[in-house]
Amino acid sequence: MAQPVLGIHSRVLGLSMTAFTLFDTAIGTCGIAWTDSGIRAVQLPEGSAATTRARLLHRNAGAELAEPPADVHAVIKAIEALLQGEAIDLTTVPLDDTGVPEFNRYVYNITRAIPLGSTRTYGSIASELGDPQLAQQVGQVLGRNPFPIIVPCHRVLAANGKLGGFSAPGGVETKRRMLLIERALPDEPLSLFS
Repeated sequence: MAQPVLGIHSRVLGLSMTAFTLFDTAIGTCGIAWTDSGIRAVQLPEGSAATTRARLLHRNAGAELAEPPADVHAVIKAIEALLQGEAIDLTTVPLDDTGVPEFNRYVYNITRAIPLGSTRTYGSIASELGDPQLAQQVGQVLGRNPFPIIVPCHRVLAANGKLGGFSAPGGVETKRRMLLIERALPDEPLSLFS
């Protein structure tokens, strides 16, 4: 059974500043941004730490580099452990989804419920939303996911069981690598570029 990660506790009411930091994982340097309301964004590795930082700041303009408080540090440690293959449950981590459209929030909530080691399809999420014809829109929403790993969009596959797309750096190979780490795919050798 996956270990839950405690959530972020409000430290100063009314503070709306976004802070960020970078951290190393098994798949490369990731970034995380937070506010007092929760995690604002997770950035998967880009080609370098500087590029990861630039991409995170592009999506979170005005964020300030900061030492993460204990609760954010716990989330970082949980992401690092998850990407090392430990059974970690991130469903209790609060998200600051201010400005995220309502439809996207529905998709992210359904996706967050996909257990470690499991996958779903874009179509099954669309069906749960009430319209199987929304599969393409579900894919587009997951392609804009500001909370990858916490909202495990990599656990969503195409209808034919293929990996489908993945907008993160490294594309489908990053998705494959993450699913292998989580034991959600049969063991297979990673490519030369993994």
